[in-house]
Amino acid sequence: MNTLRFPLVVACLAVLLGCVTIAQAAELPRVRLVATGGTISNRTGSRLTAGELVATIPDVQRVARTEFEQFANVSSTEMTLDQWLALSRRLNELFAKDAELGGLVVTSGTDTLEELAYFLHLTVRDDRPVVVVGSMRNPSTVGFEGAANLLEAFRVAADPEARGKGVLVVLNDEINSAREATKTDALRLQTFQSRPAGVLGVVDADRVVFYRSTLKRHTSRSEFDVSTIVALPRVDVLTTYQGASGDLIKAAVELGAKGIVVAGAGAGSTTTAQDEAIASAADNGAIVVVTTRTGSGRVAAPPRRERSAPIAGEDLQPVKARVLLMLALTRTSDPAEIQRMFTQY
Repeated sequence: MNTLRFPLVVACLAVLLGCVTIAQAAELPRVRLVATGGTISNRTGSRLTAGELVATIPDVQRVARTEFEQFANVSSTEMTLDQWLALSRRLNELFAKDAELGGLVVTSGTDTLEELAYFLHLTVRDDRPVVVVGSMRNPSTVGFEGAANLLEAFRVAADPEARGKGVLVVLNDEINSAREATKTDALRLQTFQSRPAGVLGVVDADRVVFYRSTLKRHTSRSEFDVSTIVALPRVDVLTTYQGASGDLIKAAVELGAKGIVVAGAGAGSTTTAQDEAIASAADNGAIVVVTTRTGSGRVAAPPRRERSAPIAGEDLQPVKARVLLMLALTRTSDPAEIQRMFTQY
């Protein structure tokens, strides 16, 4: 009799365990992948789709209920500013229409990932996590790390502690703020770093660990609303070097640049010729922001602002100063207001 009952008991236990597993899965947060392309998709002969990318992620069903959509499938340098605006609108739309959505993961090519991530950091107006992810090796390469990066991105997007921390960049087991994350090496996996600011956290085997938050304004506290922006103004990036003339600054303004970011030497030094061109640009209504070409450090605003003086770019990398200046110019051309934005963001 006991022998006959044993299979029935096992079957009942299996059913109960199955019910528990289904219930647990239903409680997992929903996380949507929005794929834009990049190396992470670029296998030999074709590009992986959003669905194919999700299929590569090991055991992702243990951390989130996955969804996906294909926004684009191009290299990051082929993304246009109009696509940036459209992508930000789409992410805002997903959050606005779905209160139960836990978070978003966005794939990007790594070459300009830091620029896209910072743009989203300033324009996605929700506290829920947006995680930007990519890979340094393509899917046809031995040692492709994209699946591992995607799993970690989903883990971070599903983690309640990620809320309110702005847009996050997750690669190589590390979490960086979109504001500070910078590509520091052309080939190595550990390329994205935040230099003096340090990582926000790490993704370890047992759990996601956060060490800090960024205090600058972002996402839900941002004043930049992409729903009202028709197009982003032209802003060019130039650099300082020994003997640099001011001709390129003048030419950029003549060709229609509304703003210019100058990557200055040291704490923002520029040549005498560039100084004269910067003053001329200001007289012609262009806004000039001076940053540093050193890779880290801060360019501070002078105690008193002269009319033709450039905006101090604080500690933003030149390409990120360009992102902020483009958005700032959609709201104002007042240098004092733009300086405030560079101080707050």
